Amino acid sequence: MATKLTEDVADVWIEFKKDQSNQALRNRLIERYFPLVKYNAERVWAKLPEGVDLNDLISAGVFGLMDAIEAFDLERGVKFETYCVPRIRGAMLDELRTMDWVPRLVRSKASKLEAARKKAEAELGRPPSDTEIATKMELPLPEFEKLKTEASTVNLVSLNKKWYETDSYKDVREIDILEDCKGEDPTKGIQKRDLMKLVTKGLNRNERLIVILYYYEELTMKEIGTTLGLSESRVSQMHSSIVARLKDHLKRRRPEFS
Repeated sequence: MATKLTEDVADVWIEFKKDQSNQALRNRLIERYFPLVKYNAERVWAKLPEGVDLNDLISAGVFGLMDAIEAFDLERGVKFETYCVPRIRGAMLDELRTMDWVPRLVRSKASKLEAARKKAEAELGRPPSDTEIATKMELPLPEFEKLKTEASTVNLVSLNKKWYETDSYKDVREIDILEDCKGEDPTKGIQKRDLMKLVTKGLNRNERLIVILYYYEELTMKEIGTTLGLSESRVSQMHSSIVARLKDHLKRRRPEFS
């Protein structure tokens, strides 16, 4: 049954590439690979803060899948599943960059909290404590703490805010001293590429894909097997062989790193 399904998909691909304006064939391919979109959307969504809609990620992933279907070259000899995943994830990340990360409900809670704080401060003539604000909002302290945590998502700082003045013509601003936690050290990128070359040197195509998908894409043995058309046990066996060969290779090269 699996072989028949694979043959059917191959036939659809061939016919679609003859006429890429055929929407019916494109839709059949989208339907066939949609589980990949849903799976990757759930993985990305699981690592995000509350407030991001899973359906938004799935919708963006479908557009990435459509682009991958249009651009895929049957002559390259690469499985479509391997080719399309980076495009699907890329479309989801692009969507996240354009999203408003703070939902309206959180903004509403933050507004109510700030209003209660200002009112309590005006009445007391000093900054109020959390207990006093909770009393003003008629909330039990544990519920207030939860609300405060949720509302803390709204925390905007102007990057042009002056940090401190200098003797020069240009003051130091927030943006000048703010650490870019998402910035990637170029040295690490070079080291990562060098390590990948070292690890995958002498491996065949499937072996290289197993290393990349397992250690870099964090797929399970079962998922890798599905991607490469191999059984889970075969992937595990190949992985063990790769690790053994790599250990032997590194052992022989150990003097170079001393």
